[in-house]
Amino acid sequence: MPLQKLLLSDTLPEHTKSPKKVFKKSGKIETKFYNREFMRLQHEVVKLQKWVIESGQRLLMIFEGMDTAGKSSTIKAFNAYLNPRHTRSVALPKPSEVEQGQWYFQRHLRQVPDRGEIVFFDRSWYNRAGIEPIFGFCTPQQHEEFYGQVNSVEKMLVDDGILFYKFYLNIDKTTQGDRIRDREQDPLKSWKISPLDYKSHERYDDYVTLRETMFRQSGMPYAPWIALDVVDKKRARLNAIRYLLSTIEYAGRDMGAVMGVDGGIVTLHPNP
Repeated sequence: MPLQKLLLSDTLPEHTKSPKKVFKKSGKIETKFYNREFMRLQHEVVKLQKWVIESGQRLLMIFEGMDTAGKSSTIKAFNAYLNPRHTRSVALPKPSEVEQGQWYFQRHLRQVPDRGEIVFFDRSWYNRAGIEPIFGFCTPQQHEEFYGQVNSVEKMLVDDGILFYKFYLNIDKTTQGDRIRDREQDPLKSWKISPLDYKSHERYDDYVTLRETMFRQSGMPYAPWIALDVVDKKRARLNAIRYLLSTIEYAGRDMGAVMGVDGGIVTLHPNP
């Protein structure tokens, strides 16, 4: 797999004519523009899956980030029109008693994609880099051992031919608080709230510290962290999809549709 690089052409796609039709006064993206670009990119995502299936490729994407950052909804944006027979979204529960006695990566690696398959991880082995040490779900020694192994594990995945992407969704503390209150008030989102969300909000600064450590210790040229500013969720989704499509040479790729990754939204750690 070639090194992932951030291909910046402009802060807007090349085919965009007028920024006035793109952004609201608030600075967030216009809904009409988002819907149009989203469908334009979905045609490319479907092409990508067709190429993955026909060529026997394996594509693995993991999504990490602050609570309420929109990991699940970003995954939904990627697989909105994909063939579910060749796509899986994995959100593992807390480890069972048996799994707690296994090698830490074992239950995750059972979920890596087969030939012709795309797999999305809604959280991943990087729980041990963030939430676990914050809430005492792992020991300091286990946290240290994780960093002694994770880069080698990911290098083996990449060397075996898996197309591997690590997305991290960033939001500020104020936005996180607003989204928690929104979930409290919306019956359709209330199921997303847990006591841990409130505790995570209180420990926001600790998450930031651990996030920076994670970027520094596990952002490798062969598996960089793709950090997304998701204060504007729609804008972030478009740029996440563009980044993926612009870094894979799949059959029939329309570069006019996929170029235009916004450097104000996407940051690589490291940037080769």
